[in-house]
Amino acid sequence: MRVLVVGQGGREHALCWKLKQSPLVKEIYAAPGNAGIATVADCVPIGVADIVELADFAEKLKIDLTIVGPELPLTLGIVDEFQKRGLAIFGPTRLAAELEGSKVFSKEFMRKYSIPTAEAIACNSTDEARDALKKMRYPAVIKVDGLAGGKGVVIVNSKQEAEDYLRMVFDEKKFGNAADRILIEEFLTGEEVSFMAISDGKRVLPLAPAKDYKKAEDGDNGPNTGGMGAHSPAVVLSGETAGEIMKTVIVPTIQGMATEGRVYTGVLYAGLMLTPDGPKVLEYNCRFGDPETQVQMLRLDSDLAEICLKVATGNLGDAKLAWRKEAAACVVVSVEGYPNEHPLGQEVEIDAIDDESVVIFHAGTVRRGAKVINVAGRVINVCARAATLSEALAKVYEAVPKIRFAGARYRRDIGFRALEQRKQAAAE
Repeated sequence: MRVLVVGQGGREHALCWKLKQSPLVKEIYAAPGNAGIATVADCVPIGVADIVELADFAEKLKIDLTIVGPELPLTLGIVDEFQKRGLAIFGPTRLAAELEGSKVFSKEFMRKYSIPTAEAIACNSTDEARDALKKMRYPAVIKVDGLAGGKGVVIVNSKQEAEDYLRMVFDEKKFGNAADRILIEEFLTGEEVSFMAISDGKRVLPLAPAKDYKKAEDGDNGPNTGGMGAHSPAVVLSGETAGEIMKTVIVPTIQGMATEGRVYTGVLYAGLMLTPDGPKVLEYNCRFGDPETQVQMLRLDSDLAEICLKVATGNLGDAKLAWRKEAAACVVVSVEGYPNEHPLGQEVEIDAIDDESVVIFHAGTVRRGAKVINVAGRVINVCARAATLSEALAKVYEAVPKIRFAGARYRRDIGFRALEQRKQAAAE
């Protein structure tokens, strides 16, 4: 089988790494890939938004399966283009991907199908947003409608903070057309968790739950990022709650999208808050998470290529997913300043790591000659698998200093609070 992976981040490196282990896969291509992906796949210089060129490439090379990593090509209709040509591709169509592409659409969808979520008001201007904020308590949440690379959500604690953000959105146009509309949303309290499932539009299989850490700084402080670390199991999520999420969120979403004429295939990712009133959806994503995929691929015991092909051909049938009982952890090494303005172009050096259970996934790198160069805010993912989460985290943090580049930084508390909560729960 020839497989094409679309994307260039840590998620795509993890997918390629896992695909490489499949006896079904003979060749892996990545577009455009990165310096790490190039060690397990052939990288081709086609951008993720060039969907016609990607389809031409897949058609010419007779690619048997394409797996889409990032959200942008999905919202642009890459699945529609491939399906039009009879090419197997894993991911939702453009209409189905609107669950992520428009937060206003997804909020209206959740209301229609009684999927638990925060109260919110859609706004088209600063004045409308001011009126909406009068109906909310602080802290409140402001979300831009369209794609913003995981950075279009902010928690405002006062009227002045809200005014400053609204000015940036509507006057300075920081997010461009993605912020033509915004949501003013109720602030939910509780533990945040990522819950993902795969579907062929009919049957649904949950992935191993994971917890990611979006805030840039220790203690869940600082601005939102694309993700600074993750672990699986999520620890904070019980089996009973996972079952509730499947029943009240995941299955109704797949069924509701089919009713809407937007049959959903691929990965459905629900970002959830475990509130005192039960799990509530913060947002949908229409693809594998990043960095959640990194820890999930370390734990997945099933053949990723086989499962994705079944989904892409609408034939999930009685397939099951097997998971290692071990835990996995990931810490993202980023550039100082990320997610705000930050330098690029640093040389990245990785010292040898003498532990096969530690895996390095590149996120924002390219190879120039003999050097690996940083080209994005998130640079390297340091991941590990072990019998327990505390052991996996210990391995990760022992390996992190082996990643060296100017301005490298990382959160030093990934997983620690979750482990402390587990201890407290066990003691009660």
